Amino acid sequence: MSKIKVMSVDDSALIRQLLTKIVSSDPALEMVGTAANPILAESKIKTLKPDILTLDIEMPEMDGITYLKKLMLNNPIPVIMFSSLLEKHREFALDALNIGAFDYVIKPSANVRDGVEELATDLVEKIKNAYANRAKFYKKHGITMPAESGGAVIQPSSINLEAPKTSGFKIYQKNSADIMLPLTPSREVPLDKIILIGSSTGGTEALVECLKNVTPSAPPIVITQHMPEHFTTSFAKRLNNVLKIEVRESEDGMSVGRGQAILSRGAKHTMIKVKNGKYYVEVRDGEPVTRHRPSVDVLFRSGAVYAKNKAIGIILTGMGDDGANGMKEMHDAGAYNIAQNEETCTVFGMPKEAIARGGVDEVLPLDKILAAALKKA
Repeated sequence: MSKIKVMSVDDSALIRQLLTKIVSSDPALEMVGTAANPILAESKIKTLKPDILTLDIEMPEMDGITYLKKLMLNNPIPVIMFSSLLEKHREFALDALNIGAFDYVIKPSANVRDGVEELATDLVEKIKNAYANRAKFYKKHGITMPAESGGAVIQPSSINLEAPKTSGFKIYQKNSADIMLPLTPSREVPLDKIILIGSSTGGTEALVECLKNVTPSAPPIVITQHMPEHFTTSFAKRLNNVLKIEVRESEDGMSVGRGQAILSRGAKHTMIKVKNGKYYVEVRDGEPVTRHRPSVDVLFRSGAVYAKNKAIGIILTGMGDDGANGMKEMHDAGAYNIAQNEETCTVFGMPKEAIARGGVDEVLPLDKILAAALKKA
């Protein structure tokens, strides 16, 4: 049986060993090789022809961001950044995504063994999703997808995109939004429409593209993008700099009106609420919902409870199914919902699940979504 071939570029022998253990925990994956720096990786990539590369940032000879630029220019391959440097220099994650990395995982800088084991599920699922979406990656770069070397071709539809339950690594319980907010309609009546957006893998680029033409006359917008703590601070600033509206990171009690957008704070859940007809957000601690914090399901649940038929839901590119249940709840409460189509998604996971569960009214390419949403506003 063919396996997804993974190669790791990391200057730490301990990390290379741990990554090999993580990759080997899934029967669909195989670590075909490792390299201590990008210079050594060059020849190994040509020989081993990996499907997916994990890439550190801080390494001798050449740093990972510089090497990523070189790869995307000369020899594109799906890359997942795996570095502790991302914790301190959050702009590196956004830079890597803009250059062409599929996604990133933060390598713990202390207590490495325990930390990596907790992140194993996330890493395995991102590797498998990167492979399942290779065709889009290579099409984007204008090149033919490399042929499989030996064995039968692995069809994306045959890949179990979740980490195996028997891997020995931590599997997070998929809590529902019930642990944060009951599905009981509020008596408060909002005076205005509101746009609620959920996104994950590929979302940092998709959100900019989706909202680039939004104007200050647009209704209030609240966004949940899967990102770790502190990363949302940098991303909110970046959105505020490139969009025509004001974008802020969520703070408990913060109001949101026309010409404003709020980005959910990392590591906490953000919900909308209504008081005297006006919207504000509540930011709360809590367990992950649908394995995420912030969770799109939590944001959309609050839309069903408080905005009801004044809500316009948008679900963009992303792995998994976070937001699918919440979008159906909003739909049942009278909201109008739009999903990004498969062709323009980096990963057609969250939109696909939302469509399958009956919560979507319209499926559109990314560049058509904002106009359709504003028509309903």
